Amino acid sequence: MPAMLAAQFTGPALSQSPAPQPSFRLGLRSSPAVRARSLAPLAAASTTAVSAKPEAAAPLVVDRSVVRIGLPSKGRMAEQTLSLLKSCQLSVRQLNPRQYTADIPLIPNLEVWFQRPKDIVRKLQSGDLDLGIVGFDIVSEYGKGNEDLVVVHDALEFGHCRLSLAVPKEGIFENVNSLEDLLKMPEWTEERPLRVVTGFGYLGDKFLRENGFKHVHFLSADGALESYPPMGMADAIVDLVSSGTTLRENNLKEIDGGVVLESQATLVASRKSLHKRKGVLEITHELLERLEAHLRATAELMVTANMRGNSAEEVAERVLSQTSICGLQGPTISPVYCRRDGKVDVEYYAINVVVPQKLLYKSIQQLRSIGGSGVLVTKLTYIFDEETPRWRDLLSELGL
Repeated sequence: MPAMLAAQFTGPALSQSPAPQPSFRLGLRSSPAVRARSLAPLAAASTTAVSAKPEAAAPLVVDRSVVRIGLPSKGRMAEQTLSLLKSCQLSVRQLNPRQYTADIPLIPNLEVWFQRPKDIVRKLQSGDLDLGIVGFDIVSEYGKGNEDLVVVHDALEFGHCRLSLAVPKEGIFENVNSLEDLLKMPEWTEERPLRVVTGFGYLGDKFLRENGFKHVHFLSADGALESYPPMGMADAIVDLVSSGTTLRENNLKEIDGGVVLESQATLVASRKSLHKRKGVLEITHELLERLEAHLRATAELMVTANMRGNSAEEVAERVLSQTSICGLQGPTISPVYCRRDGKVDVEYYAINVVVPQKLLYKSIQQLRSIGGSGVLVTKLTYIFDEETPRWRDLLSELGL
């Protein structure tokens, strides 16, 4: 077996006791051995004489007043994160592209750190970061249910993918089209377990345990997983899928019930930081308000039109009779003043209404049908609610 493969699990039986799926709160304590390793101070090498009285070990988290957020450092996820923040008027200023730090001028006390996604999750847990933007798949895999990780916003509308189980299309898997079919295959025994290659060992193991698989052997790999089944090195893969094209081109197929996790970009925070570090809760509130308001606005458009009428009430009656132009709470209607025969008069009324982008053409047709003209369409940056629902959810989660 190549050296790059590392067996994560093998044995005669897997526990079938269900574990809760991570949702808004992720929680699972690490073993004492893991905690001991994570807290062990690094010994400094020295060629000089050792002091008779060693210095005290530095604390794991140095006290600081600045709030830190981790952003993806490379790839499409990094580009989309910066684009979203810029759309929210939160442009990230990086003075040197080789530096790992940056800032957001509109939030003076917020320090940006560019990190690998899995390191963002790890540093949120260690307390070196307070906030992070990262895919939910990474939060779930590397967070392993840690209760200190709180998903503040679970749908930033980019980085969509799914973590899915896939098997070959042919051979012994030709008639395997569901997770149940795979489970019932007589081939999987203690001596010959189902071999699964993945970079998501925690989630893959948990998923198969909960679905009744008893004889499974996990192999760890980071890339080109689709090559393992054709080479005879694995029976199945658990990997991230977007369109499924790569699977199909490598003669693999997803099976019904085989989706481990649906994922997209999320805003995540450290529970300890939200409770204890000054400024984190306030900055989280601002980020959440901006993100929520902007994401809502991207799906809507402001439509303005002029319409003849004898009164605002008469015009409102006509507008409200149409299903696509009723607005968020209703249309805003105001008189359009003109001078007629030396006097100020009102013949037209201006209508302002917010409509969904997908219903734009239908909305314009309905406006025209009731006498609307001079239609203007404007993009929106924000739509702020009286109170962001996710903020209420966060305060409830924190017990505040």
